[in-house]
Amino acid sequence: MAESLNKEKARRAATHPDRPGEKCRAEPGALRPVVDRNRCEAKGDCVEVCPYHVFEIARIASADFDALSLRGKLKSLVHGRKTAMTPNAAQCQACGLCVVACPEEAIQLVAATQAG
Repeated sequence: MAESLNKEKARRAATHPDRPGEKCRAEPGALRPVVDRNRCEAKGDCVEVCPYHVFEIARIASADFDALSLRGKLKSLVHGRKTAMTPNAAQCQACGLCVVACPEEAIQLVAATQAG
């Protein structure tokens, strides 16, 4: 499912005072976005603002679903068992747009060595 960059959301995220990261100046893959699946509601704002196509919304794997808290499982079920995935995390250049665009505050940027 190819999503196009939502320029208005990206502009708002770019000017957010709490925007983390290195403003798209990091080496690709030095920092990676990590999604807290207990918080993610698969609204897709991360997909819409990411200029590097790091994210996609997909159905959560059964093993990942089973690892969620009770509240996380209920939220996941309400949202069709969908969540943000990072299949292209190695392309991330740490612009931080996803972090501030996520309405659930479910995304963090971490050093790739910590992203396990």
